Amino acid sequence: MADKVKVDIRKDIYDRIAKRVEVTEFETVGEYVDYVLEEVLSQVEEEEEEQVYSKEDEDKVKEKLRSLGYLD
Repeated sequence: MADKVKVDIRKDIYDRIAKRVEVTEFETVGEYVDYVLEEVLSQVEEEEEEQVYSKEDEDKVKEKLRSLGYLD
């Protein structure tokens, strides 16, 4: 089992999650929150990886900015 830490959330959000947990396979609000956060973080990290530019792409952008007078 992974280490756990305490995170405070607003009561109204907790209540909304608790209602959702009642109709899911999750047993606790914590399990649901872990799942949702893991999904969101995975998506964000995947999007960040996709946005990595190659050296060639970076050089093209810099050249275009130079031609427009934004870089020396």
